[in-house]
Amino acid sequence: MADCSRRACLCALAATALPALPGLAQQPVVKAVTVAQGLHHPWSLAFLPDGGMLVTERAGRMRIVSPGGDVSAPLAGLPAVEARSQGGLLDVALDPKFADNQLVYWSYAELDADGNGTAVARGRLNGQRLDDVRVIFRQKPKVPGNAHLGSRLVFDRNGRLFVTMGDRMFQRHQVQQMNTHIGKIVRIESDGRVPSDNPFAKTQGALPEIWSIGHRNVQGATLHPTTGALWVHEHGPEGGDEVNIAQAGRNYGWPLTSHGVDYGTGAKIGEGATKDGIEAPLTVWVPSIAPSGMVFLTSDRYADLPGWKGSLFVGALRAQTLVRLEFDGRKVLKEERLLLGELGRIRDVRQGPDGYLYLLTDVADGRIVRVERAVAP
Repeated sequence: MADCSRRACLCALAATALPALPGLAQQPVVKAVTVAQGLHHPWSLAFLPDGGMLVTERAGRMRIVSPGGDVSAPLAGLPAVEARSQGGLLDVALDPKFADNQLVYWSYAELDADGNGTAVARGRLNGQRLDDVRVIFRQKPKVPGNAHLGSRLVFDRNGRLFVTMGDRMFQRHQVQQMNTHIGKIVRIESDGRVPSDNPFAKTQGALPEIWSIGHRNVQGATLHPTTGALWVHEHGPEGGDEVNIAQAGRNYGWPLTSHGVDYGTGAKIGEGATKDGIEAPLTVWVPSIAPSGMVFLTSDRYADLPGWKGSLFVGALRAQTLVRLEFDGRKVLKEERLLLGELGRIRDVRQGPDGYLYLLTDVADGRIVRVERAVAP
C-alpha cells in the first residue's frame, strides 16, 4: 500500500491502523518518549556529530534540532522543491567524511517543463545555511504526477551513494526499460559521477548509474551491518509490500510479478508472484503495512530484550507501528509489532549515537520520539 489516500492516488485506508496479526508478539516492552515536536510532516533525519539532528519537512524545509530538542528556523540555501502530495523534500544523509567536509545530501521532487522527478543535491553546512549547493543527480525522465518518488539515500562502505526510486505510480511500463530511472535503484559517486564497476556501466542502451531494476516504490533502505549489502523495502500495490536485498544487476520483478493486486479492481498484476530470473523477496506483507524508514539495530541499548540486536526495524505508515524483524540469514525468524497505533504514521527510523532507536511521525504536528524500555530491566 503506498503512503497516500485513496482520493490522492487510489490507495485505500492509508491512515488506518491494521489489527495485530495472529501470532505476533504484542508485549508493551517499549514506550515512545518525545524528543522534539512542532515539525510539519517530517520525512527524514540524520544525526550530527554533536548529537543534534538534521530533519527534513516535506513542504521543503530543513531544520536543525538540538540534542535538547530545540527546533531551528529553516536552513537557507536549498533549491526549489515541488511539494505536492507525496512529493517534496525527502531524505537527508551526511557525507561519510562529514567531520572534515561538512557535506550534506538530500533528495527532493524537482520540477521542470516536463513534470517532476527525484533529484539529489549536496551542500556544505555552514551554521544556518547550506553553501556550495549543486544537484548531483536527476531522475530521467521527469513525468507529470506527485507519487512514488522513492527515495532513500544510503552510502555504501566505499563512499558511493545509493538512491532509490519509484515507478511514479502511472509509469510502470518504464520500470523494466533500461534507458530510464523509473523503478530503479542507482549508485553514484558522491559528486554524481558513475562508478566504473556499476553492473550496467558498459551495457549499450542502459543508463550506467542503474544498480537494480524492477522496483515499485522503495522508501526504506539501509546497509546490513555485517555484510554491507543494501537492504530495501518497497510498497506493493493493494497488498504485497516487500523486503529485498538489492544486489547489483538484479531484477525485483515489478510489474512482471507481485504479491498484490491492482487497486479497486483486484486484478492480477503481471504473471503472478514468482518468475524465473526474478529475485524473490525475503518477506511480504499482505495486507500492506505501507513501510517507511528502516534500520538494523547494532547497539546494546536494548540488550535485555532477546533478539533485538541485529534485528531490522521498519516503520509503517498505514499500520501505524514499528515492526521488528529477526532474521537468520535471509529467513525471517520472528515478526513483532511495537507501539501499535500509539504514534500514528511512522515515517522514519534511525539509530542514534546513544544507541536508542528514534522515530519520526508523519503528521502536521510531527514529532521525533526516542524508543525506551517501558519498564526498567
